[in-house]
Amino acid sequence: MKNKIDTSEINESLIETFEEVKIAVQKNEGRSRAGLMLGLQEIGASLDGFIGAYYPVASNIIIVNKTPLRRILETDKVLLKPYTFHVLLHEYIHTLGYLDEKITGQKTYEISKKQFGEHNIVTELSTNIRKFFPNLVYPIYGWLPQKETPVIELVPGFDFSSTNPYIT
Repeated sequence: MKNKIDTSEINESLIETFEEVKIAVQKNEGRSRAGLMLGLQEIGASLDGFIGAYYPVASNIIIVNKTPLRRILETDKVLLKPYTFHVLLHEYIHTLGYLDEKITGQKTYEISKKQFGEHNIVTELSTNIRKFFPNLVYPIYGWLPQKETPVIELVPGFDFSSTNPYIT
């Protein structure tokens, strides 16, 4: 079925990439946030483009759109890790309290540049994501998913480094 992707194919990459995102943010911003969840949701796309991910304000979840993930897996798997780093970094910065898209975009660029250098694909994604994904759009402030929200699949083991397996 065309609208299905094997999430096991990307879950491990998302978990590993998110750990790298947290390290980069801590190193460059001196800030962190624990206890986050990751959800994968089929948000789809429109003629105007697609939303890569979003963070519901005052929540503990980042939602990643499965549509671009599926397209990357179908067309150019090399883009998967840089793309997921970019969207997870961008949304993680939102979870730290930066809600303005312009400020979040600037911080995403600065951290990417410090972490990978000016000409790395991750940094290039933060300066011109439309070069790689011409129809990507960022949600406007106050954007909400459709009324009948597709199921959110939680990624097990996400943000594992900030959880303690023992209850005290």
